[in-house]
Amino acid sequence: MAGKSRALLADLGGATKKDILELAEAHRVRYLRLMFTDILGINKNVEIPASQFAKALDGDIMFDGSSIEGFVRIEESDMLLVPDLSTFKIFPGGDDQGRVARLICDIQTPEGAPFDGDPRGALKRQVARAAKMGYTMNAGMEAEFFMFKLSAEGMPTTTTHDAGSYFDLAPVDLGETARRAVVDVLEQMGFEIEAAHHEVAHGQHEIDFRYADAVTTADNLATFRFVVRDVAQRFGLHASFMPKPIFGQNGSGMHTHQSLFHNGKNAFYDAAGDYELSAIAHHYIGGLLTHARGMSAITNPLVNSYKRLVPGFEAPVNVAWSMRNRSPLIRVPARRGTGTRVELRSPDPAANPYLALAVMLAAGLDGIDTKASSREPVNENIWEMSHREKRRLRIDDLPHDLNEACDELEKSDVVQEALGRHITTNFLAAKRQEWSDYISQVSAWELEQYLAKY
Repeated sequence: MAGKSRALLADLGGATKKDILELAEAHRVRYLRLMFTDILGINKNVEIPASQFAKALDGDIMFDGSSIEGFVRIEESDMLLVPDLSTFKIFPGGDDQGRVARLICDIQTPEGAPFDGDPRGALKRQVARAAKMGYTMNAGMEAEFFMFKLSAEGMPTTTTHDAGSYFDLAPVDLGETARRAVVDVLEQMGFEIEAAHHEVAHGQHEIDFRYADAVTTADNLATFRFVVRDVAQRFGLHASFMPKPIFGQNGSGMHTHQSLFHNGKNAFYDAAGDYELSAIAHHYIGGLLTHARGMSAITNPLVNSYKRLVPGFEAPVNVAWSMRNRSPLIRVPARRGTGTRVELRSPDPAANPYLALAVMLAAGLDGIDTKASSREPVNENIWEMSHREKRRLRIDDLPHDLNEACDELEKSDVVQEALGRHITTNFLAAKRQEWSDYISQVSAWELEQYLAKY
């Protein structure tokens, strides 16, 4: 049994209900978290005791969908949690009361139909669309985050735990121990960690894990955010995935690497193609460029997201691609062959990973369908170009704020179709309200600028 448990924990692709129940018993799992995300990308879960495991694995656990942001109205509130058995992971640690595991769930209606407002379902629809075209998407997300000190009352502050910068070591990087603890937890849960380091800003970090298929990557990112915040709390720190928490410092991005495979081979690579990229790769890039503005509200979903997307802090603001510099929206790393990929640099870690990957994939596939032009790469530093020079090269800007991003989403049939009507309607309603709340506030900056002068 022990050998079988270890094998199944390493690869649960073909796990059955019986396998999961045996694993849970063998590893003294007392509680099971049935995890999902709401439309805004916030992790949610229903925790059940061991006595309910069998019922949960049959997809018979209901929850009140009307209490979840953007799900359903109160008169149609019942929703089913249907666990994906391949996502079974046991959280490290535990005590005499037993351990805790998690399963990521799809959302269904009481009649057993997929729920239109399920973000994971939206991504699965685009994955299925790609499969019909003969492609499988591989993706990797690099989610940066900050670690801040807590106040005497235990509330988050914007006081960083260090004054370190890119790749610094202890004692400058006081978060090194917490970051290592995060890596330990993730590795015990089966993540393959490729790198972990201090980022450019004070108190800023990045942990990179191995790429996977699109749904697995989104699942991993949702779990990653939970683990990072949980471990940081144990060290008396608050981990934040807010895109731009500190004025004058670099914000946090979620650079997303993506490629398509066809019959086991990288469809983006062509040794004889321009820049050793296939026509499929160029069309995919063209699709991302074409729909970049339309999908910004999804990849950069907060008012605060657009405080990061400004010149001078290494975040992209221009719709272009390159191979040799990081100022454009899209970079094509130098590696070729199996590792050929494109890196979209605009997304931030506040984005719902399922919806973000869904709209990126939809944009790329639309580029393939329409044979969209990738245009020529822009290898000069766009940040130093004049407005006239950018216009000559047809380099557009990303939206400048959340309201403009919502306007662009409303114009994009491709992005709306990828999301579906339910998600589009509820997401836009929430974001329009967020913008309305924001612009009605009187900020400290306004008081400092105007109170005494006028």
